[in-house]
Amino acid sequence: QVQLVESGGGLVQAGGSLRLSCAASRTIDSIVRMGWYRQAPGKQRELVARITSVGGTVYADSVKGRFTISRDNAKNTVYLQANSLRPEDTAVYYCNAVTIRESYWGQGTQVTVSS
Repeated sequence: QVQLVESGGGLVQAGGSLRLSCAASRTIDSIVRMGWYRQAPGKQRELVARITSVGGTVYADSVKGRFTISRDNAKNTVYLQANSLRPEDTAVYYCNAVTIRESYWGQGTQVTVSS
C-alpha cells in the first residue's frame, strides 16, 4: 500500500523554482513530524527541512533562505517550495513522516538543476 505520495520534481534551470508535495494516507494517523530529505549519487542522505505538527521548522544550512517547508494538517500533506535552485541541489528528494509509532518514507522524486 502506497502511504506517502510525492509529486513536483523535475528539470529546472539554475535560479528557477519547484514546489514539491507529499500527501500521507489517511491510514497514517498521529503524525508528529514530516520532512524532506535528499540524496545525490555517491553521497549520504541528508535532511533538507522538517516541520512539526504545531509548525516548528528546521532547515539545512545549505537551503536556508531559499527553501520553505509548510504543511496542511487537515490534508496530511507537506510541501517544499524550493527557490533560487542551484546545480548542487540536484538529488532524489524523499518525503518522511514520523508518527508516535514509526517512521514512513516515500519513493522519492528526482530534482535536476541545470547550469
